[in-house]
Amino acid sequence: MGELNTFPVSYKVKGQRIVVVGGGEEALNKARLAAKTTASVVIISDEATVSFDGIDHELVSGHRGFGALEGAALVFVAEKSPVADAVKAEARRRGIPVNVVDTPDECDFYVPSIVERAPLTVAVSTEGDAPVLARLVRAQIEAMLSPDTGRLARLAGSLRGRVAATLGKLQARRFYEDLVTGVGEPEALLDAHAGEAAGEVWLIGAGPGAEDLLTLRAQRLLQAADVIVHDQLVPDAVIEMGRRDAERISVGKKKGHHSFTQAQINALLVRLARQGKRVARLKSGDPMVFGRAGEEIAALRKAGIGYRIVPGVSAALAAAADTATPVTLRRVSPGVIFATAHGADSAELDHWAALAGAGLTLALYMGKSIAMETAGKLLRRGMRPDLPVGVVANAGRRNRSLYRATLGDIAADGADMADGPAVIFIGEAVAHGDWAAAEDLAVAKFKVA
Repeated sequence: MGELNTFPVSYKVKGQRIVVVGGGEEALNKARLAAKTTASVVIISDEATVSFDGIDHELVSGHRGFGALEGAALVFVAEKSPVADAVKAEARRRGIPVNVVDTPDECDFYVPSIVERAPLTVAVSTEGDAPVLARLVRAQIEAMLSPDTGRLARLAGSLRGRVAATLGKLQARRFYEDLVTGVGEPEALLDAHAGEAAGEVWLIGAGPGAEDLLTLRAQRLLQAADVIVHDQLVPDAVIEMGRRDAERISVGKKKGHHSFTQAQINALLVRLARQGKRVARLKSGDPMVFGRAGEEIAALRKAGIGYRIVPGVSAALAAAADTATPVTLRRVSPGVIFATAHGADSAELDHWAALAGAGLTLALYMGKSIAMETAGKLLRRGMRPDLPVGVVANAGRRNRSLYRATLGDIAADGADMADGPAVIFIGEAVAHGDWAAAEDLAVAKFKVA
């Protein structure tokens, strides 16, 4: 994610002036925007070319412009003239923020596209780079928000004193969440939240890493979580989709380095939930596919902690999508096997080879470093050396890398690939995918159907 050059804030203007310099269409647009606030609107113009009728304002001539800056909170310069230049310079001398219309480099602040449901305001800004894009995003948000949203915001504000006096911090936040999502009537909700806050753990699949592959439910629960306990492979951009004030705890398990053991993670989840917190246990991919969710669920059940499971896009499914590989295909592959090559014993390898011989596609996780060894073992169990192999490293991400070869190639030469988690597909279905952009791991390669 890129860094912001501006800090988004809501600026108080009550009891102050907003000054607009100019008498044309741009000045009229800014005056209309200023008139939506409780500030006094002052327009500095010697010769207006548009009518400002319908806007409660004070009109000041250019030679009196400096006087209009007394008590001003913001200044908009909407024309090019000696008067505009003089007012702009004086405003800056007095420390008043200035916006020069259509000249981003000269602006102290930018005007976002605004969705207004007073007292709720949603502002969309591109720092002056793409105002048309900001307007399009604003239109999408407008369609999402009910006209009654402002009424709901006023209701929440009217209850703040009672809520603060009745509920603790955790209960209060949950009360407001239930209030705005329409769970119940205010009085009943106050009574329901007055007791001790109950903790809960949500095992959430973060998908392969792209933020837009998260489910809507995952996004909603991340916003409701008090604590986010996340794995090493979950990108920062996904973690940042949580509430800004939520505690973040990295349990940092990756190959060759475990900052937390699984037993410590289990104990952490139980302890946080017993403190009354809502815990988002954020796992790469899907929590139920090689995510050790079973051990965490067992610990939560034993402790009597409530939990929910939110599925995510597993890496193998993201890899299949990246390469348009139909891992199940009529008359080619009747099924797919998700497996991990690490720790596979002879019986498991025999089983894989037999299933692959029947046409099933193998999708091997966490096998990049032992690909050569695993391929050799599969060949010794009767799998054909000309079977297509496709590998996707960093599936579902912008930096994904694709590779293709045959099982015999991998067994002979291994697999030198990009850093990052990889999924290895083995089977006839692989040849029916789109691997045109893949790098060849050997001279020989499978033929794409």
